[in-house]
Amino acid sequence: MEIDTMNSIEAITEFLAWCTAINFGILLLAAFILTVMRSWIVQVHARIFRLNEEDLLRAYFRYLANYQTAIIMLNFVPWVALKIIA
Repeated sequence: MEIDTMNSIEAITEFLAWCTAINFGILLLAAFILTVMRSWIVQVHARIFRLNEEDLLRAYFRYLANYQTAIIMLNFVPWVALKIIA
């Protein structure tokens, strides 16, 4: 049984492109929601986790930065590498 390598690379490349697009969409949605509904979200999380606003805002920023880094390293960079070798 022979596997068509080029077809597999193209499928994985397309998969990673969609993963990148979907994850960046989720990141933008999360950033938008945190911006628009900031006071309500901070109130809810402050009560749940007993943190002050400054700590929560730092945690939100860290969450968004880590998520963006993960998208770039796990979706975008492999996609670029496959585009280069394909």
